[in-house]
Amino acid sequence: MERNETPQGKKPHRKFGARFAKQIVKEIEEGLPRKEAMRMHGMSYKSLDVWMSQYGSPEYQAGKRRTYSPTQKRSILRAVESGMTLKEVQIAHGLKSTSLIRGWLKNKKENVDISSHNPPSMKQKAPQVPQSDEVRALQKALAEAELKNKALETLIDVAEETLKINIRKKPGARQSSK
Repeated sequence: MERNETPQGKKPHRKFGARFAKQIVKEIEEGLPRKEAMRMHGMSYKSLDVWMSQYGSPEYQAGKRRTYSPTQKRSILRAVESGMTLKEVQIAHGLKSTSLIRGWLKNKKENVDISSHNPPSMKQKAPQVPQSDEVRALQKALAEAELKNKALETLIDVAEETLKINIRKKPGARQSSK
């Protein structure tokens, strides 16, 4: 039996130091394939993944795939629905490409997380009849109320994103008893 093997034929759990981990991360950032590093040093994928996130350079961290919360997705989709172009939304929210937004728009009906708090617009084609001053005033008030609602929804999205808490009530949630 070899020195570094257990009776069952498995290698014992091995602890690596921070200096060693930083050296491996540096080698990988310089081009060494991950699989090769794992094979050479007898480490697991999970260990390497943790090291890369802990000790990886800012350039490495910036190149990682970014994930978006449902709140961020809703905020981005609302910006598109409010009339911004995909390119404007991409620049405003720091996205890498517009294809991500197109995918969200395409899957919006299927994805409950994105569309659950996005009520359908109440705009309908108005019948072509002469309008009185009262009807015009009501239409103006409705337009202002819709704009205010959209502003409040955006405010809630931003608050949820910055404070990292859910503000909106989940559908089907029970009320607390006092």
